[in-house]
Amino acid sequence: MSDTDEGFMRLAIDLALAQMGQTWPNPAVGCVIVKDGVVVSQAATAPGGRPHAEEQAAPAAGEAARGATAYVTMEPCGARSSGRISCSQYLVEAGVSRVVVAAVDPSPFASGRGVERLRQAGLEVLTGVLSADAAVLYEGYLHRLETGRPMVRISEDGAGYDARFAASARADLVTELNRLGEAGYTRLWTTPGDLADALAAKGLLTT
Repeated sequence: MSDTDEGFMRLAIDLALAQMGQTWPNPAVGCVIVKDGVVVSQAATAPGGRPHAEEQAAPAAGEAARGATAYVTMEPCGARSSGRISCSQYLVEAGVSRVVVAAVDPSPFASGRGVERLRQAGLEVLTGVLSADAAVLYEGYLHRLETGRPMVRISEDGAGYDARFAASARADLVTELNRLGEAGYTRLWTTPGDLADALAAKGLLTT
């Protein structure tokens, strides 16, 4: 890892941060493709979760992608639930020679499969670059993978969240959150008050 790698990964993280709250059920991912120290394309997950960052950035780079380095905030998927071409394959077919990844994706469609496909195709892969900085992008996504529920935090304005959690404090909150998790939500917000207190009492409020 070099200062150059960190600098371009920072750009990829900033692209993804700008999309937070708009891309569920998929996480917000940033992808920056660099050739000879120059950014030749960049993209982030589109609103609604598709198209993915890599499937936008790779075609946009065109021939400049050959021999380039791709900086991606989360491991490119090794397979797609839709059966379409995976993000790792997009990078391979674009001719990228090196991929730098911030966070490995534990979902069934990645979980090391994306990295392995890249390496099998002869690409150099470096993982863990600015992983701590990228963690905020994926905490809700990972929480839903682990629990089936979106995470809930207190916020004053909900910036960067998928939606506001507005259930009654007397409702079955686990059932409500499971329902929203099944719908694809990953990060919800609420304001201080009875609902936040009820969530905290049940261990459902993320601090």
